[in-house]
Amino acid sequence: MQQQTNPHNQYIRRCFELAKAGEQFVSPNPVVGAVIVKNNQIIGEGFHRKHGGPHAEVNAVNAVKAPHTCKGATIYVSLEPCAHTGLTPPCADLLVKEEFAEVVISCGDPFKEVNGKGVERLKKAGINVITGMLEPEGRFVNRYFFTSVEKQRPYILLKWAQTTDGFIDKERKEGDHGPNWISTSSARKMVHGLRANYDAIMVGTTTALVDDPELTVRDVYGTNPIRIVLDKHLKLPKSLRLFNAAAPTLVFNEVTSKTENSVEWVQIDFNNLLPELLSFLHKRKVQRLLIEGGKHTLEQFIAAGLWDEAKVITGPTFFKKGLSAPTLAAKPDQTEVLDSNVIQTYYKT
Repeated sequence: MQQQTNPHNQYIRRCFELAKAGEQFVSPNPVVGAVIVKNNQIIGEGFHRKHGGPHAEVNAVNAVKAPHTCKGATIYVSLEPCAHTGLTPPCADLLVKEEFAEVVISCGDPFKEVNGKGVERLKKAGINVITGMLEPEGRFVNRYFFTSVEKQRPYILLKWAQTTDGFIDKERKEGDHGPNWISTSSARKMVHGLRANYDAIMVGTTTALVDDPELTVRDVYGTNPIRIVLDKHLKLPKSLRLFNAAAPTLVFNEVTSKTENSVEWVQIDFNNLLPELLSFLHKRKVQRLLIEGGKHTLEQFIAAGLWDEAKVITGPTFFKKGLSAPTLAAKPDQTEVLDSNVIQTYYKT
């Protein structure tokens, strides 16, 4: 990692801040920020705002007020400029055309259509290129994208709420349906913010049946994720809120493949459940997957080592007995207090 005294760091960190502003809107593309500097002054900034829209470099160049000002300037970018024509033209060609003197990049782009080709094109044009600037931080900012490209599966976040005495649910009797709230409203609002940042959200059969969750984004601004439910033998009634028209729903099962309105049933082999499910989602360009429960579903992912991040919300509630919460054989990387809720975040190394 570059030393903190490196003069480039402040501009690369600004690229990271800008990149995060597009987090809800660019998937499955990476988040990217760009900053143009000339004579030690920022003269233009931009970020990738929307999938299919102009890239960060284009928006930064367009933000420069006077024409031809980019000549001889330095542009900082959180990810290697693209060198291929996709939904937009190659950004590397734009930087050559604008006659930048220097390009400073945090991370190379592992996508096969880029992967060094952007850097190569810039160098061939005589532009000085610096790579690897604050690279670990840059990879973290784009952790969803890197996971998708390098592991060929979605980035997986596990989330659950547990009581102070370690339970994820009360003991239930037959017909005892509906959520047993553990965390407070402020923590639930935070969870809706998480949902807005993810492409898909998943629960197992029991959670769908007893909690009847809608799994949509409320209380915050954002787009509803694709809803996913595991229903091996198709036991779930269509009266559940998961099957309303508020968002598309995928039902993974062993019986049939069909589509009705906003619901798609996908037949897979439950003996090879997680690999098949994740492969299917990757092909559907689902880059970020949020697992919200229940206990059995969460523990399947934990046992298989198929998770990248976990958020455990401990609410100010005691059940005394019930369904014990899953556990992780690790110490939390971050702990914060939100009202009377303790939120622990784990990152799998």
